[in-house]
Amino acid sequence: MDVAVIKYNAGNVYSVINALRRLGVEPVYTDDAGTIMSADKVVFPGQGEAAGTMDYLRRKGLDTVIKRLTQPVLGICIGQQLLCRHSEEGDTDCLGVFDADVLRFRPSRHEDKVPAMGWNALYGMKSALFDGLADDESFVYFVHSYYVPLSPFTAAAADYILPYSAAMHKDNFYATQFHPEKSGKVGETILRNFLEI
Repeated sequence: MDVAVIKYNAGNVYSVINALRRLGVEPVYTDDAGTIMSADKVVFPGQGEAAGTMDYLRRKGLDTVIKRLTQPVLGICIGQQLLCRHSEEGDTDCLGVFDADVLRFRPSRHEDKVPAMGWNALYGMKSALFDGLADDESFVYFVHSYYVPLSPFTAAAADYILPYSAAMHKDNFYATQFHPEKSGKVGETILRNFLEI
């Protein structure tokens, strides 16, 4: 199986690559359009800042490539956010795969810290990504200051300050706000499920 991990100068990419290797896959880390388009699966991961990341994707022509992919695609963390229409981070127009906007957490209480960082439970799971997992027993690891509100594309929810989209799904595009590669056995199950889609 050919798995392409999109290279776009994001942080935290090698933990995803190592997680895929643990599942027996040797991914290709690339920003080459042809390699990405011909892969069996595409992973769009990382930590970063929306405006700079979108600028890199546009300069490489990858903004158009990603939207046209027909094989299973998994966006992780900022990968989920960039698959949306617009982000408040840097007032950035994104890829628009999901007709949803990315908003900044606005703390309402002293104990509400931003970024949201740590383990949180998933609920309302409804995607092949979550086969074999149970609501409220599946804890995953988050680090984020921005979130996607609940929408028709929400494939799993989590609560921090308010309910939000912990995962999304539309056609061949899957996405998680959390980091499956840092989420122990639950995250490993999610990555394995993606590889089997």
